[in-house]
Amino acid sequence: MKINLWYILRVALVASVGGFLFGFDLVIISGALPFLTAEFELPEALQGLAVSSAILGCIVGPLGGLWFADRWGRKKTLMFAGVLFVISTIGCTFSLGIWDFSCYRFFGGLGIGLAMISSPIYIAELAPAHLRGVLVNVNQLSNVIGINIAAVSCYFFSFDGWGWRWMMMSQIVPAMFLIIGLLSIPESPRWLVMNGKLKLAEKILSKINGQEMATVEIQRITESMSEEKGNFKDLLSPGIKSALIVAILLMILQQINGVNMLLLYAPTIMASAGVTVGSHAILSSLPVYVFILISTLISFPLIKVLNRRTLLIWSVVFMGIGHIVMALNFQQGWPPMYTLIPMLIGTSAFTLGLAPLGWIIISEIFPNRIRAKATAVVCFFLYLSSFITAQFFPMLNQWFNDLYGNRAGVYWMFAIICLLGALFCWLKVPETKGVSLENISEFWRNRNSKNK
Repeated sequence: MKINLWYILRVALVASVGGFLFGFDLVIISGALPFLTAEFELPEALQGLAVSSAILGCIVGPLGGLWFADRWGRKKTLMFAGVLFVISTIGCTFSLGIWDFSCYRFFGGLGIGLAMISSPIYIAELAPAHLRGVLVNVNQLSNVIGINIAAVSCYFFSFDGWGWRWMMMSQIVPAMFLIIGLLSIPESPRWLVMNGKLKLAEKILSKINGQEMATVEIQRITESMSEEKGNFKDLLSPGIKSALIVAILLMILQQINGVNMLLLYAPTIMASAGVTVGSHAILSSLPVYVFILISTLISFPLIKVLNRRTLLIWSVVFMGIGHIVMALNFQQGWPPMYTLIPMLIGTSAFTLGLAPLGWIIISEIFPNRIRAKATAVVCFFLYLSSFITAQFFPMLNQWFNDLYGNRAGVYWMFAIICLLGALFCWLKVPETKGVSLENISEFWRNRNSKNK
């Protein structure tokens, strides 16, 4: 079977810009925050709002994105996401205060939420089966590349005055790349078949696999659609309900473990440890972003070699160790640059295990007919927990500092969450590597019957 690999890679590259935007936005606000705080004289609660307002928009994205992706198509949904991000970028750049800044950040979050749910669906539906896992993982790699480029952009524009505005405006480049790139790629063949456009779907599939395989694939899609009658009520059926609870708790753990705060507030954390606010704080946090890129590349072979569950448990354990070292760092008053050590431990452990495995496991533990709806619900709770953590992290930091004279308490709290999370993974998360979807469904049914 001859596959047009270049065509598939071009499509996956454009679609994965949604992941790039998420990573870029995650870090660009971390670099801009110290300057925003100084210009608008922000207390801790409003610092949290500046960061979490985009995540609040992301909460709406998964459920809304699923509706848009089914109604408008995957490609048009991604296009709408790009337009929302352009509006957000321009609005944030010229904001006059924290409230209009946060409002525009919310629109950007809507765009990210739409992209993050529709992009993996689009790539998975267009890619040949044997390349699907690798190409969907391109989204995670694109996310980390976005983090690193944003860090460089933050350092380049880290000057007083309009520096933070140029940081925000730099987001226009990937947003326009997404919009322009989408003009050159097709709609999802699966969506076209769903909407009766069989000839156009066959034409697209023939470019990927050739005419013979395109005909076979059209037949498979048509047959699978006749079997798919899943709805949101099915999420509460025996077996699937258990899988849904585990998936929700796993993705909540992915957000409340504290490592994302090391990325969102990296320059601010470095400044609180004693590094000068501004370009020095941003520069000193650059090794963290480079290290997670390296860790992401290493994670690909690790995931192939090691069991999902084993890698997941040790990842969460070492994240907890990173927080313990960070707490000791603040308690003992170690030199400022020592702060990098626990940040590197925590973020690399997260990137090697929990970050990619969370998405992989939730894509594997649900039956085909209900997977998209289950993923949308899980993503809703993911972004909700991310919003709460990002909003309250600065206030918790300041509260512990006022009460105990240092910020160690918040990291002891995250360490306890990680250790409890490792126990949860050990007791509740099943091993899914190499297990058929039918056997995984049987596993949940058996577990449900034993618990009765």
